[in-house]
Amino acid sequence: MTSPIMTKREGAILHVTLNRPKANAIDLATSKIMGETFAAFRDDPELRVAIITGEGDKFFCPGWDLKAANDGDAVDGDYGVGGFGGLQELRDLNKPVIAAVNGIACGGGLELALSADIILAADHATFALPEIRSGTVADAASIKLPKRIPYHIAMELLLTGRWFDTTEALGWGLINHVYPATKLQDAAWKMARLIASGPPLVYAAIKEIVRDAEDSKFQDAMNRVTGRQLASVDILYSSEDQAEGARAFAEKRNPVWKGR
Repeated sequence: MTSPIMTKREGAILHVTLNRPKANAIDLATSKIMGETFAAFRDDPELRVAIITGEGDKFFCPGWDLKAANDGDAVDGDYGVGGFGGLQELRDLNKPVIAAVNGIACGGGLELALSADIILAADHATFALPEIRSGTVADAASIKLPKRIPYHIAMELLLTGRWFDTTEALGWGLINHVYPATKLQDAAWKMARLIASGPPLVYAAIKEIVRDAEDSKFQDAMNRVTGRQLASVDILYSSEDQAEGARAFAEKRNPVWKGR
């Protein structure tokens, strides 16, 4: 049986492709495999950045596999270590993830993209949260979307389930960049290589600070950072990379990051 995901490793980059014809929908088994894949990415010290995309040029991911649900998969079943799609509930993921949206991203597929740190899209990609039409709730999007784009726009998308294109998504700041379909993967790899060349301990600190500060008052969050109460910050401030950054600046050369 063909694996529902394909992975490719290039140096410090992990490329993950959803591969469930015809639409790359996610059932419980696939979600568990994705969780295991991203947990392994999180825990591998040699990996620094991941790309998530879909096979083909029509679907990134339509979300939950309704056919599998009709055949017995429980919508509130065990999605695995990272929750639905392996990303949105994966604890302590302090490495950057890029979503390369190669086509339709709706429902849980859009929620999967929202779990990434950077979203790149092919110019023909379209988006929607159509759960309202099947009598259920886009739970992760209901939490995340009003924090990413204006409240009234987020509520319109959640309450109507209407489709929108890359022009609108870019206009609301929901996605970072749009590319011709034939250029999307190259752009994702270029972005990943740029990030992979940077300081991994700093990236980890950025992600933990952002996550910790999401519902905190500014000064409370700052106190935790300056007090080195966040594990990634404490590691960074005592690291070889911290010293290397200052030394490379003084010596007018590019730093060599070791992740320690």
